[in-house]
Amino acid sequence: MAFAACLPMAPLGAQLAPVPNIPAFAPATASRSHTTDVIHIARRPTPIPVVVSVSLQGSDDGDGTVAHPFATLTRAQAQVRRLNGDHDVTVQLADGVYPLREPLRFTAADGGQNGYTVRWEAAPGAHPVLSGGTPVTGWARADAGRGIWAAVIPRGIDPRQLWVDGRMAPRAAVRAPRTAFTFDELGIEITDPAWQFLATLPDQRRIEVEATGWFTDRHAMVDRIAGRRIDMQQPGWRNNLVGYDTFARSVWGDNAGLFFINSLAFLREPGQWYIDPAAGKVYYKPKPGEDMARLEVVLPRLEMLVSIAGSYEDAIKDLQFRGLSFRHTSWLLPSGPEGYASQQSGSFLAGEWANYPKDPIRDCSWGCWAFEAMRNRWRQQPAAVQVAAATRIVFERDEFTQLGQIGLGIGNNPDANDSGIGLGTSAIDVRRSRFTDLAGGAIMVGGVRPDAHHPSRPEMNVRDILISNNLVHTVSQHYREQAAILVTYASGTVISHNDVSGTPYDGIDVGWGWGVNDPGGSAAYLTASRGYYSQPGNLMYDTPTTLRDTVVVGNRVHDVKQWFPDGGAIYHLSADPGAVIAENHVYDVKDGIALYLDEGSRYITLRNNVISNVGVWLNLNSQDDMAPRRTAMDNSVTGNWYDSGRRNGSWTPYLNNREVDNILVPKGKWPAAASAVIANAGIEPEKP
Repeated sequence: MAFAACLPMAPLGAQLAPVPNIPAFAPATASRSHTTDVIHIARRPTPIPVVVSVSLQGSDDGDGTVAHPFATLTRAQAQVRRLNGDHDVTVQLADGVYPLREPLRFTAADGGQNGYTVRWEAAPGAHPVLSGGTPVTGWARADAGRGIWAAVIPRGIDPRQLWVDGRMAPRAAVRAPRTAFTFDELGIEITDPAWQFLATLPDQRRIEVEATGWFTDRHAMVDRIAGRRIDMQQPGWRNNLVGYDTFARSVWGDNAGLFFINSLAFLREPGQWYIDPAAGKVYYKPKPGEDMARLEVVLPRLEMLVSIAGSYEDAIKDLQFRGLSFRHTSWLLPSGPEGYASQQSGSFLAGEWANYPKDPIRDCSWGCWAFEAMRNRWRQQPAAVQVAAATRIVFERDEFTQLGQIGLGIGNNPDANDSGIGLGTSAIDVRRSRFTDLAGGAIMVGGVRPDAHHPSRPEMNVRDILISNNLVHTVSQHYREQAAILVTYASGTVISHNDVSGTPYDGIDVGWGWGVNDPGGSAAYLTASRGYYSQPGNLMYDTPTTLRDTVVVGNRVHDVKQWFPDGGAIYHLSADPGAVIAENHVYDVKDGIALYLDEGSRYITLRNNVISNVGVWLNLNSQDDMAPRRTAMDNSVTGNWYDSGRRNGSWTPYLNNREVDNILVPKGKWPAAASAVIANAGIEPEKP
């Protein structure tokens, strides 16, 4: 991996040599001679960029030069703060794995000051890794009959992920038929005697129950199991019973998944693992052909890796990361009483709340008034690398892999940021990076609370985010309901020429709020069953949200929708004036939906996309049963090519939804213009 060469760092205190040209940021001073009209220009020397070197073989007692590099990133960070007020500073990391004892936190003091830029990058030819994990070695047979091995680990460590040869190994789990159980407000009743063995298992409070439905992936923790009764930890269980597509009731019925996870008794399938934190042991059942003496096994210790956050008064600026690999985290909140009460794509309910429905399964498994009151209080999953209150931040040629949650979060809720500061991001550039083998989605942009869609101060806006030429595959492996790339509320986001594949849920999702926060609100949420605007704090706005001018262009999206029926390969929610979804190649989505305009979608143009091997090529959620309420309108779909799939929705003049000049093409007979879109979609060749 090649990077622009940097000049060697001058010794501290050394005179910096002048350069012949006056930089734009260095004002000239003029003096007039008493005897002539000649103007004399006094040129201010331009500081030479400096390099701070870091190596695992270095020493923090060194001076940070190439000859005497620092050993730790925190020592390099301290040096940057001495230099970034009057220099461009590049921190170069030599090859190797840099273990982080705690997350690396960047504040406004760590960015470029006075127009300068700070870069953290790989040294030429190096591939440095920032790791929040610990290698696991010393494996020995623990149960020869069952083919289980064990290794000693620090006592008390209890992550949700284990990385084996670079991939997330599944936890010990068994799938159960939903017909073997009934559900109530406090827990689960076992109705099939074959499952009463669960009551004999030890360490019951660490057993987890997971349910996947039409579009959610919910997790809750067991409290105790006795006889036929499974009592669940609260409030996570109660929160998982309300909303849409809930734990106890999914529109998918018995096809919805139900899993019991995290007991040594469940360790039956090759490739699975289990941890006993009290004993300080990890167990693994190798796959055929795996040699435990050769496997690279990493146990994550940190819940997140990097926080990049200034404040609304003093944003962090001009900070770049190039050629770095971010690895090995595990977000632990779902392992406790909160569980993970997923609502959609990384947002979840947490905590106790007033007006909880008296009979949640009967009254609130597909929405209710009490649930609608909570929409503006949903939390977001914190990403492994977090950016908030920041501008002019660049990620280029980086790698986000083996992370126990969403890889990169940009301008998310304050509750999703280690800094406690959320939102407030602009001019963030994510390009030519790789996102793979992630427990959650790849990139999440924007928040979901009121300050996200109607900021209380202008500094909270999320705008001008560029996501381009990235490779995204095999993500959302633990939290399966998360889109690979999600943008909630942001202005001027451009998602271009990415290659997105291998996801259980959607490829690219844009928008949030189901139209309820758009001007005039959504008539569908005035209904008696929802009553959204009757709830305290749920306002009907007369001004637009921050979602506008989104561009999704030139992407390859394929082999997505591998688990959930709902959603789309490219999916949209709510009004987005100026939005364009164009020249994307979407293919191999099996029976799923390619292009989906869901509730409240307005002012969106879909044009010149190529769709192949899908179940539905175009879906508009105009809610025919509520058509007079006009929930999705003013959209234009023109000039697309498709070789399969249905078209759903109400494309009528009444709704001002135009679907014209789209062409059904026989298999393999793409016209030249469609072939050009296919050829140009995905990651662009680099220019010399």
